[in-house]
Amino acid sequence: MAFTYFFRDMQTLDMIRQHVVPVLRTRRFIHIWDAGCAMGPEPYSIAIILRENMGNMMFRNVRIHATDIDGSNLFENIIKKGSYPEEQVKRIPGDILNRYFKPDNSGNYIISEEIRRALIFKKHNLLSLEPVRDDFGLIVCKNVLLHFKQEERINVIKMFHSSLSTDGFFVTEQTQKLPEPVSNLFQQVQSNVQLFKKRSIET
Repeated sequence: MAFTYFFRDMQTLDMIRQHVVPVLRTRRFIHIWDAGCAMGPEPYSIAIILRENMGNMMFRNVRIHATDIDGSNLFENIIKKGSYPEEQVKRIPGDILNRYFKPDNSGNYIISEEIRRALIFKKHNLLSLEPVRDDFGLIVCKNVLLHFKQEERINVIKMFHSSLSTDGFFVTEQTQKLPEPVSNLFQQVQSNVQLFKKRSIET
């Protein structure tokens, strides 16, 4: 589903702030993968959370790899422009909206260049099982996994696991549970949020 809006899942974003950001702050370079990013509100929301809790200097080293299969071929331009209608930004807390967005003449809101620079969009099919890179500190994948068959879902999650750093985190949709064959790959950080920490599996 392409439509989404900023700060859609505040509970998970708050858990990222509490549990993931402190670990990411120990890194010199920070790479995050938002798989199935649609038009960009989710990865941009994550970028804002990081910027708010890291400061300017550290945030310069953040790269969020936003990917989607994007059959419309529209997402890249939308994300690069960072221009969104009021309907998609109305849930953003007022102080955050004022800090990172400016209204334009069309009635849209344009996200700040500092935040836009953190995102790299790439068209990508998760079922290729080829990660966009490795050593991610955080991988976020919501909604997309619901559309896969069970075996496909398991294989994609295994690919995510191998693409994470040893202290990396994985986030999925609140309504989703990890399939049993891959449940041993992660430790759930908190029972009421689908935020998981990577486990190292001996081979």
